[in-house]
Amino acid sequence: MAQKISAAITGVGGYVPEYRLTNKELETLVDTNDEWIKSRTGVEERRILKGEGKATSDLGAPAVLNLCEKRGIDPLEIDVIICCTVTADMLFPATANIISEKIGAKNAFSFDLGAACSGFLFGLTMGASLIESGRYKKVVVVGADKMSAIVDYSDRTTCILFGDGAGAVLLEPSEEGFGVLDSNLKTDGSGEKYLNMKAGGSRKPASAETLAAKEHYIYQEGQSVFKFAVVGMADVAYELLQRNNLTGDDIAWLVPHQANKRIIDATANRMGIPSEKVMLNIMRYGNTTSATIPLCLWEWENKLKKGDNLVLAAFGGGFTWGATLVKWAYDAKS
Repeated sequence: MAQKISAAITGVGGYVPEYRLTNKELETLVDTNDEWIKSRTGVEERRILKGEGKATSDLGAPAVLNLCEKRGIDPLEIDVIICCTVTADMLFPATANIISEKIGAKNAFSFDLGAACSGFLFGLTMGASLIESGRYKKVVVVGADKMSAIVDYSDRTTCILFGDGAGAVLLEPSEEGFGVLDSNLKTDGSGEKYLNMKAGGSRKPASAETLAAKEHYIYQEGQSVFKFAVVGMADVAYELLQRNNLTGDDIAWLVPHQANKRIIDATANRMGIPSEKVMLNIMRYGNTTSATIPLCLWEWENKLKKGDNLVLAAFGGGFTWGATLVKWAYDAKS
């Protein structure tokens, strides 16, 4: 009897722009201070993509090329590229298509997936399904967002949180039981009113009025989102452990979405996972939306061991949230 095919993560790549926007610099833009930002969010600095005409694809393309170089594959070998983003270069064509062109992935079909900060988890589950179908051998899931493009730098409640970056993973078939083992994903559209971008879509096309009203920027009702996120992210991660008969002791790493350190701490506590087993880079990059989880995997790759159990957890606007269980497939080359 043939062994069931699972989708193993066989490589990771990442890219962050050079420019560092520090809390000290934000103090010159809005009425805030370093201590206040750090104590409430955990963010110390975030990366910003500068340059005329630079877009999300300029983050995603180098992340995928970094992945290909490390894994030793040609972009022509890629079958599918899924780009998880809320800051597409344009409404169409898909940013994934633009990334494919920039890296020379001529044999891949590609598409975008939008699920706010949970986008990478949703994309990973989708990519795993394509591998498990037996039809595709190399699927790249890239989380990339240029959040600086939709942040109002006169709004101190949101501009302190977000940064730009991209991370990517390669999924390949495994018959050894490695890879994406289970996902617990949720959505609740009633959360729309708490976290959104009001204009620029078909409901409210761009106009002089929407520009004047600053409706092309992130709108967030912070306290409401925080309350939903603390409960939602912790609950799905805990349920994921329960249904797989695991405890916090069985998990090598919690890989949480990097929105707010207090939300991360609440999730780790609910799962019984100590802080030393939690990947944390919010202090360096802020909230890069779809990129946070793959950027963590990129930074921690050398600490991951074959067979490690990881729980990836996220919460995003809309609302979207979820947790995914991954058994790591390789020891990184030193």
